[in-house]
Amino acid sequence: MIDARLQPLQRAAMRPPAELLAGWGVRADTISIAGFVIGLMAVPALAMGWWFLALLLIATNRIMDGLDGAVARIQGPTDRGAFLDIALDFVFYALVPVGFALHDPVANGLPAAVLIAAFVGTGSSFLAFASIAGKRGQSAEAFPQKGIYYLGWAA
Repeated sequence: MIDARLQPLQRAAMRPPAELLAGWGVRADTISIAGFVIGLMAVPALAMGWWFLALLLIATNRIMDGLDGAVARIQGPTDRGAFLDIALDFVFYALVPVGFALHDPVANGLPAAVLIAAFVGTGSSFLAFASIAGKRGQSAEAFPQKGIYYLGWAA
């Protein structure tokens, strides 16, 4: 998939800042939570129609989402970190459409609801699959350091 091709590039880009942060003692969980808070600030920015600020906050959230994993690979991944990473990501993904809906409920309410439903559907299937894969002891050979396994499994 696309993730498998982009991941080496992403890891190379994230490694230097991750090493710096890890050297300062910054924990991956701290980056996850800070990135989530920054992402949350995009919701009122979207509601106010401050598009550039919202884009900047969303991009920063996504960069920090990659950075927390890079720091975790240096410091050693934890189950708590894997949980925080995926749980906060899904909440963030659901809240971005809410920001658009708040900006213009008449025009954006239905598209936001459809997008949130799509996130819930894909997120539920993702997590259900990860649970089954974990129960069966399966792991992602292409992504050995992923906290939750979801790619490349054949029933």
